[in-house]
Amino acid sequence: MEKSKFLEAGEIVSTHGIRGEVKILPWTDSVDFLRRFKTLYINEKPYAVLHSFAHKGCMIAALEGIEDVNAAMALKGRTVCFARADARLPKGSFFLADVLGAKVVTEDGAIVGEIVDIIENPTQNVYVVRGETEHLIPAVPEFILNTDVDNGVVTVHLIEGM
Repeated sequence: MEKSKFLEAGEIVSTHGIRGEVKILPWTDSVDFLRRFKTLYINEKPYAVLHSFAHKGCMIAALEGIEDVNAAMALKGRTVCFARADARLPKGSFFLADVLGAKVVTEDGAIVGEIVDIIENPTQNVYVVRGETEHLIPAVPEFILNTDVDNGVVTVHLIEGM
């Protein structure tokens, strides 16, 4: 599985003030994670983040080259990305985008299918696995035995009815 150079991080939902700041609704785990990036990308075009702050669950950011409300308004609805190379994750962590399309096998090596979607819940994520049938597998240690992001394989323990 080839990993993308950029990862989607949020959407510009509005402007903020008259000096060209944008309001970004993050798709990351937290606003603070998104604020770590010095450069964000829109359609693979880099924009240096001049300053940013968290505000009501969103990130307010001043982007280089966006100097007034009209320029900021032109970005409304656009997806904001960050470069994978700029991201630092704790050991053993991975991006959810990296398991989409991964092959799912049981501990015995039987093929279950492929992860086609991830349902994000407050308590745990649920992998939607499609093979001969569709399985909903909670992403918890009881069911997810190993996640090999580099080889695109997730090993699971299934129980009856799953």
